[in-house]
Amino acid sequence: MEVRILIKGGTVVDGSGAPAFAADVRIAGGRITEVAPNLQPSKGERVVDAAGCYVTPGFIETHNHWDGGVWWNPNLEPLPAYGATTSINGNCGFSLAPAPQRPEDVQDVIDIFNYFEDIPEEPMRKIVPWDWKKWSEYKASMERNVKLPMHYSAFCGHIPLRLCVMGQDAWKRVATADEIEQMCELLEDALEAGAMGLSSNFLDYDKFERPLPSQQADDAELLALMGVVAKYPGATFQVILDYFMRKTANASLERFGNLARQTGVRMQWAGMPTLEYMADQLPRAEELHAQFKAEGLDIFTSFNVISPTSVINFNRTLVFGQNGNPVWQELVNTPGWEAKAELLADHAWRARARESWDNQFAHSFLHVPKANLLRESESGYGPIGLTLQDYMDQTGIAHASDALAEWVLNNGQESVVLKESWAKDEGILNKLLIDTHSLANVTDAGAHGKLFCGAGYNVFLLTDYVRDRKVLSLEQGVHMLTGRLSSFFGLNDRGTIEVGKVADITVFNLDEIEMRPEKKIFDVWDGTGGRTYRYTRDAAPMRLTLVAGVPTFDNGEFTGRYPGEFIGPEAGPGEALAIAAE
Repeated sequence: MEVRILIKGGTVVDGSGAPAFAADVRIAGGRITEVAPNLQPSKGERVVDAAGCYVTPGFIETHNHWDGGVWWNPNLEPLPAYGATTSINGNCGFSLAPAPQRPEDVQDVIDIFNYFEDIPEEPMRKIVPWDWKKWSEYKASMERNVKLPMHYSAFCGHIPLRLCVMGQDAWKRVATADEIEQMCELLEDALEAGAMGLSSNFLDYDKFERPLPSQQADDAELLALMGVVAKYPGATFQVILDYFMRKTANASLERFGNLARQTGVRMQWAGMPTLEYMADQLPRAEELHAQFKAEGLDIFTSFNVISPTSVINFNRTLVFGQNGNPVWQELVNTPGWEAKAELLADHAWRARARESWDNQFAHSFLHVPKANLLRESESGYGPIGLTLQDYMDQTGIAHASDALAEWVLNNGQESVVLKESWAKDEGILNKLLIDTHSLANVTDAGAHGKLFCGAGYNVFLLTDYVRDRKVLSLEQGVHMLTGRLSSFFGLNDRGTIEVGKVADITVFNLDEIEMRPEKKIFDVWDGTGGRTYRYTRDAAPMRLTLVAGVPTFDNGEFTGRYPGEFIGPEAGPGEALAIAAE
């Protein structure tokens, strides 16, 4: 049945960056039909009292990793409770399509999701149907098999693209001209079917310390693929760069800027160095960013307003690998508790682990015992609630690596250590929040279920930066989460409150909402008939979230409705973006 709604008495913040205004909003047939003061209810129309509330476009999740999770956690909880109405996936060069057909290559895709995004392996293997090769077939399978409470979109990932065409050689060498042509054909299929574009990865090394296959691409391959993307209206190219570990990002950014200049593609790079330890890389990054803008290039940097959280367990994590500690990562990579326990007790392994601990990346807090909190114990043995330094002082164990090994041996692989987050550079964040070529709300929601919950960062932006510290106006904050993103990604029929647009809307009282604390729930199938845990949050809560005019969060709870559609870009890459007044 058709849902018809009149939202009355609210203050409309339309997503364009324009000043807020008092108006009612009428919705019918999944679209906005009227925006005006003092609209009168009609028969059969639900009236929502929005007095004291803001009425804004639904929030767009710029950077999610729900690719696997939608198949076993299709509620995308808690995103509807945080006003999110669109989720963009297939980021970082990781996507489920195109899907390699050789078992070892499929295993690589699963391993990559498992290692980098903490997407559990058993559901990926047994619940995801893998009944596709081409991206278009993946989309058709999603539309047949999955109902969602939000709109869903996805990039085509560079890594599975290479694996499909090159197999295990994708890890080792540049592509031939014939292989590049095959990749371009698969990418054309994806873009014809509505993929957001192509995502690539020049940041990560896998659990065996191999650079990911995308990093083997030469300029000939990248020019060909970026040229394909540039032909499709609204499609974008995304690349993830390394400001974190090996600090190759600025050289890569200059390279990709040149390639984007040659192809005319609209490009997103992730992202501007916003943590204090990255300060040595910031001047050149800002210089390149300013240069691209001055040239009129469609090159945007993405960012997040929250420092990455490192919650570590010892069954599945990439934290040790990404902090330059391969011996502790070797422990994590070892399957089964018995084998892990044998390593932890082995004197030779402990000696290697001490050396690895002492030679981690200089910016890592892992080697600082007082920066690591012993948070949860699987066995209940403990102690918990104290730092690793406190534990060393209590036990008299002299080396932090030995102390952690002893604690894990007593407490189990699912025990949790919380590493102190890196300090943010608020100066550059404040600049990015009003910059004309930046994209906010990179959350990683859908990934890292056992490490942290990325959902709710949109509300943190509105409460911390808008309400509490007044770094931004509400109009600017909402624009960064809605109209700016819809314009960049070519989602022309949503992102602003205008007559004729899709009725993706959220209603909230700014004094009521917060990014709630993380909490653990056991709702992920573990492959044995049981359930394992992930982190989530209680509702913000929004008063109302509408997706295509249908309530998905209402009266304080998820509604159990699934109006989301698989959507793709529409706008051309040369179109001017709606930019908030600065």
